[in-house]
Amino acid sequence: MNIRELISNYRNEVGKGNLAPQRAAEILTELSSIMGTILDEIQGCEMKYNKFLLKCYDSEQKANRAKIVAEISPEYEAMRTAKNTLKVVEEMIRALKYLLRALEEGYRQAGN
Repeated sequence: MNIRELISNYRNEVGKGNLAPQRAAEILTELSSIMGTILDEIQGCEMKYNKFLLKCYDSEQKANRAKIVAEISPEYEAMRTAKNTLKVVEEMIRALKYLLRALEEGYRQAGN
């Protein structure tokens, strides 16, 4: 299972609701560690894309044309996919943190 499939599974699990606090904390921890891997992937993808873009600037007569050619490349697609994956993980982390804070507040109020 690759990282995107794992994230998709977590997204489905979180989206269903009724997540136990312990499970939410586990997923939050996993997603936090996955972020480092995604950031490494983004860095590699950006370097590949920038090298390809530089080749496009060398082969095309106009800069805007070179940029258009580069943005339809597999290198650009890989970079965008990695950046979008990071955004999904960041939003899931925010949602899980909010859920855990809300549950904690609920437990606190129930104890009073």
